[in-house]
Amino acid sequence: MLGYSDRNIFMDGVRTWSTPTLITWNNQSVPDIPAYRPDRFKDAMFSLMNKSSVEAADSKEKRFAVNKSRFTLSQTLYAFVQCIPDLSPEGCLNCLQQSMMEFNFSRVGGRVVFPSCNSRYEIYPFYNEPLVTTPTPSLPVTATPSPPGKVKNSLVIILATCVPVSVFVLFLVAVSSYQVTKKVKKTDNTTAADDEGDDITTAGSLQFDFKVIEAATDKFSICNKLGQGGFGKVYKGTLPNGSQVAVKRLSKTSGQGEKEFKNEVVLVAKLQHRNLVKLLGYCFEREEKILVYEFVPNKSLDYFLFDSRMQSELDWNRRYKIIGGIARGILYLHQDSRLTIIHRDLKAGNILLDADMNPKVADFGMARIFEMDQTEANTRRVVGTYGYMSPEYAMYGQFSMKSDVYSFGVLVLEIISWRKNSSLHEMDGSLGNLVTYTWRVWNNGSPLELVDSSFRESYQSNEIIRCIHIALLCVQEDTEDRPTMSAIVQMLTTSSIALPVPRPPGFFFRRNKEQACSSVDKSSLCSINQASITSLAPR
Repeated sequence: MLGYSDRNIFMDGVRTWSTPTLITWNNQSVPDIPAYRPDRFKDAMFSLMNKSSVEAADSKEKRFAVNKSRFTLSQTLYAFVQCIPDLSPEGCLNCLQQSMMEFNFSRVGGRVVFPSCNSRYEIYPFYNEPLVTTPTPSLPVTATPSPPGKVKNSLVIILATCVPVSVFVLFLVAVSSYQVTKKVKKTDNTTAADDEGDDITTAGSLQFDFKVIEAATDKFSICNKLGQGGFGKVYKGTLPNGSQVAVKRLSKTSGQGEKEFKNEVVLVAKLQHRNLVKLLGYCFEREEKILVYEFVPNKSLDYFLFDSRMQSELDWNRRYKIIGGIARGILYLHQDSRLTIIHRDLKAGNILLDADMNPKVADFGMARIFEMDQTEANTRRVVGTYGYMSPEYAMYGQFSMKSDVYSFGVLVLEIISWRKNSSLHEMDGSLGNLVTYTWRVWNNGSPLELVDSSFRESYQSNEIIRCIHIALLCVQEDTEDRPTMSAIVQMLTTSSIALPVPRPPGFFFRRNKEQACSSVDKSSLCSINQASITSLAPR
């Protein structure tokens, strides 16, 4: 890429690429048919471009990436991104994300070029794939003419030989195709089944010996205990090579059985993302079920949010970074990994923080895998943490990607306010929670009342109000109104995107309050409930 300017072009800020130099579109629009759907195409392509941008920014030398993703059974999406090599990773990612905002995803292809980066997407392979080496042609063989009398006999011999061989080969091909198809269908059905666990042998190479884990944790010493979750205790361990690990020892009386254990092993082993905790191995012997994860030194997010001694460690800039990291991790689960995964237990206690306070989503024991075209599922066994559960999941057992979006919205409000979702009755005496309180102050035109007072001088009010706005969009009662995680990442990274007006969130206590209103003539509960569900006027 060649460029010149009368200004400093080696700046690593957004001003370097404030205006694109080239924007081109494919003339064909995305067809509005069930197999495509413009909104689905936009989400899939944005996710693919975002994944490519992160890979290009992480590339130390070339600063470029190409990716493709299966969109339908017959259609693949292709993406290409590139930065100038002297950009820092942050500068490259900022430039590529800025270029993504210029794309018109209603078209099946497009290209945006800034002075410092270049992005393109199409529905056909427009970049050079690795070439297959073509064999060197041999010298032509000169045929020796056959005597005229032998031509007819030779033809008969050739036909008599080739026809049976051809039939036999076709038979073998048919049998092989049937076996492969049968195997693929069996694999797909196994993966997509709602109540069947994955085969743990797929992670066989990750198995640890129990004696090694026992020695690493000093026989699960209380001194090495890091915490305790719904299924068991977590210990710090040191392997023989000196590396530190986190050991999750499931209790024998826990609700997580063999199926959930296998689910977490096979699931997490396939996930590779900077904002997801990395599984190193497992142990399944002597009635012990143990998971071995990378050691994350700064414990979990709730340790910092809800402990008054640690709250000063998280200024607003760090919290904003944590919100963005969690969003990217969930986006990877929903769209960017090879599978569509619903976490189902997203909460502050399941967000770990590394040495640089980068968030890592953890605890996949409750996660579920969706099929390619599946959008929601039902379960008779509702698991997770009340307060973070969406209304449709807590009451009816219906879960989807939008269930995780709801949990993410609650988590964002906790990060902003330093308050647990269930603690609001202690503060204002109401029967509501953090979600209903936020809706109330938002309707009153005073959303900054939610903000933790310790960092009110370290943030821009429009930035934090935008985060509250996004959180309220996530916790809306109707799942169709909630944004996708790809849209949330866009909202967080691009302040120029206009946000829709949020609708009322889901209230678990609405029916009880209505009953109270019908039995009591003058009740403060009635007025509170009516105020909390008032439609918000456009700001």
